[in-house]
Amino acid sequence: MSIGKSVLSELKKEINPNEYERYIKNLYYDEIHSRSDRAIFTTPNVIIAKWIKTKYREKIAHLFEIQGGIKPQVEIVVGKIDTKTKKRIQIKEHKSPPKSTHLNPSFTFESFIVGSSNQFAYTTAKSVAEKPGMQYNPLFLYGGVGLGKTHLLQAIGNDQVAQGKKVIYTTLEQFMNKYISHIKSQTMDRFRDHFRECDLLLIDDIQFLSRKEQTQEEFFHTFNELHQAKKQIVITSDRQPNKIAGLVDRLKSRFEWGLMADIQPPELETKIAIIEKKCELDGIKLGNEIIHYIATNMGDNIREIEGTLIKLNAMSSMLNQDITLEFTKTAIKDQLKEKHENISIDDIVKIISKELNVKPSDIKSKKRTRNVVNARRIVIYLARNLTPNSMPQIAQYVGMKDHTAISHAMKKINEIIDNDENFKVLLEELSNKIGTSPKENE
Repeated sequence: MSIGKSVLSELKKEINPNEYERYIKNLYYDEIHSRSDRAIFTTPNVIIAKWIKTKYREKIAHLFEIQGGIKPQVEIVVGKIDTKTKKRIQIKEHKSPPKSTHLNPSFTFESFIVGSSNQFAYTTAKSVAEKPGMQYNPLFLYGGVGLGKTHLLQAIGNDQVAQGKKVIYTTLEQFMNKYISHIKSQTMDRFRDHFRECDLLLIDDIQFLSRKEQTQEEFFHTFNELHQAKKQIVITSDRQPNKIAGLVDRLKSRFEWGLMADIQPPELETKIAIIEKKCELDGIKLGNEIIHYIATNMGDNIREIEGTLIKLNAMSSMLNQDITLEFTKTAIKDQLKEKHENISIDDIVKIISKELNVKPSDIKSKKRTRNVVNARRIVIYLARNLTPNSMPQIAQYVGMKDHTAISHAMKKINEIIDNDENFKVLLEELSNKIGTSPKENE
């Protein structure tokens, strides 16, 4: 067995079986053209090539180094090997698609972390990829910013492109800009052909169609043409169709023909898993304590969390310092300060009283029952850590004498944290809920 085949065999043992079957199985080691310092693999699909380069090129190089002692430059080329002559046959690549159809090869179903907050959306997206145009057409994914809608949208696209389907991915803004451009140049036939002659149309941020009457009219006809031809349509939005102001009723109705799936803010466990996965993919080494700190304090925007990880890694490299908890706190203190300024003690009391089944008025009272004292201590601890309020301000809010009483409560709760792991986890979960809870006026 050649070293290239041996490396692929080892890789198969270390990765997700689905990823192997869908992507790595298509790799073929070009033994004739490879050298000790240059390992060449072929794959018949440009999307698969890009995906493997993004995710596994470094891993493949490392496996070569383990087996042969030399770490080669790994090249993934589009083509195939003639099994008789062993010569590489170059596959003529299609012209690059328009910019609006570009997909991020790292956005796959395998790289999407599934939790209770996004399980339904993930499952329906997978079903659409398995039987496009046959069920759940259109699929309407909605949820807040940075929760994974675009990831799932493009995962469907990447899956279908790998199967040779013509996929168009575009944001609503890009769709609208193209529409205006073609109107000005009087080339609307080209515009219509572009968006209607595809197997899948993926539209991101459809909420920006609001009050764009002419664009709505054109999109309505595009939607009808594709749907009647049983072509799959997938749409994302930050809200449900019936909550998009300025959207005509006939479009709202069509968006509800298929299936709507929402993505909720991730629970703490899912956020931790997302951070761990991102660190694994990008080669960032963080201790569990740091991961928990970021997950608990950074809110629910996954893109923002990923940006924080990139920032930490870059600062660590430039300053030649290890990423410790103190280093992390210093690096992201400005981001946290901005977040904390948006949290009030009222926000904390509202969530704590609901989660611990204690009346908000009891937390501010002189009651000394065990559950009330516990809830009051938690409110004090979280108010001190998640808001800009001083100890005297917190004391006044919960009806205590002065900052000394708050200091004593903080000391007590820190002792409990040190000795009770379950209580520490509870605090992290409550802190996460407060950081991701929507405001009343939003």
